Amino acid sequence: MGHTVRDKQKLLNRVRRIRGQIEAIERALVEESSCMNVLQQITSCRGAMNGLLAVVLEDHIRTHLVDVAPHADQATDAKEQLVEIIHSYFK
Repeated sequence: MGHTVRDKQKLLNRVRRIRGQIEAIERALVEESSCMNVLQQITSCRGAMNGLLAVVLEDHIRTHLVDVAPHADQATDAKEQLVEIIHSYFK
């Protein structure tokens, strides 16, 4: 992911926020917070993860898949890569 260097700090900031959210979930469980509180924190964390995924996936598509050479085998590889990424997301 060398192409992400320009956005490295933004990505790291997102990851650090997610880490903080996960730690908040852990604290809520340890403190036996209400189910609604825990669920709300999990939902927030899931949204943050989806946002991170969207940013990285969009960059990957723009960098590696959209501008592939017009060779058929490379275009097929790019399509298969995208399908694989999407399938792994929905597992």
